[in-house]
Amino acid sequence: MAKRKSGGIRYEIADDIQARFADIVRTLNLRHIDLDRVVCVRSCGSSARRVIARCHGMSKVLQIAMRIKPFYVLEFISERFDGLTEQDRDETIIHELMHIPKNFGGGFRFHDHVTARNVKEMLERYRAAKKL
Repeated sequence: MAKRKSGGIRYEIADDIQARFADIVRTLNLRHIDLDRVVCVRSCGSSARRVIARCHGMSKVLQIAMRIKPFYVLEFISERFDGLTEQDRDETIIHELMHIPKNFGGGFRFHDHVTARNVKEMLERYRAAKKL
């Protein structure tokens, strides 16, 4: 795994989370999510409080300047995410993927859409489809 260090935070590609993320996207038939343009990373050493995960998008101005398509990074804070139950990890992954808008343009959907109720509904759809 590729590791990067920035300040006191370490990052690594999270293949295990990436696989679960891809399974959730495919199972729920979320066609607006381009699996080739979303990467899940695990971070360690964050001083953020009460944060389990974060969604990072690339602004339109950076996309244009760099001549690239939209891209998202879902960051999972190891100290808080890794100890969760499988269902809570799935809920967290679903919460973060719901921040990605339907137009997959690099922007971000806020918590007026990504509500506990909406996340729970999507989690239940996923669990029902997987018969969990």
